[in-house]
Amino acid sequence: MVDFKILGSGCAKCVKLAENTEAAAKELGLDYTVGKITDRNQIVDAGVMMTPALIVDGKVRSSGKVLTPEQIKALLTS
Repeated sequence: MVDFKILGSGCAKCVKLAENTEAAAKELGLDYTVGKITDRNQIVDAGVMMTPALIVDGKVRSSGKVLTPEQIKALLTS
């Protein structure tokens, strides 16, 4: 199972990143969970300075931008 976390305040960009992440995971046929972290202290503790951010299985894979489903799929298959 792949564990995704979306870090951010819950703004439109954060919501879009969550949607794109789910779309990519579904297209790849993954068994996955998507969680959201909105607490500023937890975001900083993760080492993220710009949101939205995407964590995959505990590792920050992107921050400060909204990845497209295609970019997320490439990130997961590389």
